Amino acid sequence: MTQNRYIIIREDLVQDPVTIITEGLLIGRLLECELLLNHPAVSRAQAGIKGRGGNYYLFGLRPSNPVKLNGKPVEENEALASGDILEVGPFLLELDRTDDALVIKVSLIIGTTVETASVSSPNLGTQKLVLPSALAGEGKRAPKAPRAAPLPGDKALDFFWDKRIREAGKMVRPSPLFPKSQRRSGKAQFNWTPTTDLISRWPLSFFLWGAVVVGLLSVAAAFSYTNAFAPAPVSLVHTRSQLQMSPAIAAQANGNACTTCHSFSGSMEANCSSCHTAEGFVATVIEPHTAAGVGCVSCHAEHRGANFKPGEAALGTCTGCHNDANSDTYNGRGVATPHGGTFGYPVVAGKWKWKGLNETEWSLKQIPVERLAVDTDDTWRSKQFHALHLERVRTVPGQRGNAEGQLSCSSCHNTFNPIDRQTPRTTCAGCHNGRIDPSSNRIVIASDKPNCTSCHVQHIKDKRHWNPSLLALHAEARP
Repeated sequence: MTQNRYIIIREDLVQDPVTIITEGLLIGRLLECELLLNHPAVSRAQAGIKGRGGNYYLFGLRPSNPVKLNGKPVEENEALASGDILEVGPFLLELDRTDDALVIKVSLIIGTTVETASVSSPNLGTQKLVLPSALAGEGKRAPKAPRAAPLPGDKALDFFWDKRIREAGKMVRPSPLFPKSQRRSGKAQFNWTPTTDLISRWPLSFFLWGAVVVGLLSVAAAFSYTNAFAPAPVSLVHTRSQLQMSPAIAAQANGNACTTCHSFSGSMEANCSSCHTAEGFVATVIEPHTAAGVGCVSCHAEHRGANFKPGEAALGTCTGCHNDANSDTYNGRGVATPHGGTFGYPVVAGKWKWKGLNETEWSLKQIPVERLAVDTDDTWRSKQFHALHLERVRTVPGQRGNAEGQLSCSSCHNTFNPIDRQTPRTTCAGCHNGRIDPSSNRIVIASDKPNCTSCHVQHIKDKRHWNPSLLALHAEARP
């Protein structure tokens, strides 16, 4: 491999002459070029000089931006001689030959000199214009030796310069901006994409102080204006600061406090049960609803406005859920319209369909009727059903009873031998239709609508009866 010697004299820089020994001298603005000409008008790798057969040849590597040799663009290659001038962008390269090296003197054309002249002068004209390239060569000595002819087309030379350009483009020096991770393979890793590292950032303090201000306002609102965080006001009963019912059905008044229901220490269901455990009420849910995942908030909604009454609204949720149109499942259990849309009778086809009361529920009634060892399930259910009605409930207008105005056997049965089993099916609505709020005498359920909770008691430890006016005097203490 032939190595050539080049002496670079930079008159445009404060730099001592540099001797470069290389097979081929690459000229361009890439940092990897032996002759670096840093200017936008210069291509990345614009030209190359290579010695061959005792002569030096200039090769044009960018046809779209050719180097000029003595004012003539070089498209392929030209032999160089002493006294030649190369124009590469704004740079002038003066060439000279020594016995063993090619001397290249680099200068930079900064601009032209502006002189003051009279436009009326007869000497002012365009007849004697001189080209810049001619000016640059004026005063230079002629070549010492005849110029050699250009080299014929050679694939080896083409491969040589292609390899030099490719290697120069790949020799990228380490940079703090160079991507260190998620680099692509092949040539794609040299195609950089714009990043956001130079975009002006918002001052960090702006966001910090903004977060502090928002946090302080939120804390202030949490104590002074709790409704700001609520979708709607809570009901009036949950805004009172004192208990008004006796016996009380809550451990303490809520006072419109959010944390009574919403807290980090327990679920809302647990908070409901904890608060509504008092002298007159214990928040229990029947076993079928517990198994179906139905809790307090399933029936007793909140945040519906100050005039909303969660207790009364729950009475309307029975038919809203238990109907044939509801296709939802609750822990895998479906629902349908109960009793065919009418009152449910406890006996179907001569068998008791009513499950009766369990031991806990029956003991809360405080009725002096006990199950005997010989009683079957149907016999015990019959005893419970009749004990809940006989001599315990007052008659309603139009209904027969005993001398004290209480329900008796003849209140429902017209005959006893044989026993009348048809009339009782028509007497249920006399007591189990409609509902009136005892405290306000307001109609909660219309008189022609069934009262589901009159039979299906949800809160068995509630000391309030659904209709106290129906209870006989000696039974008022036992709901």
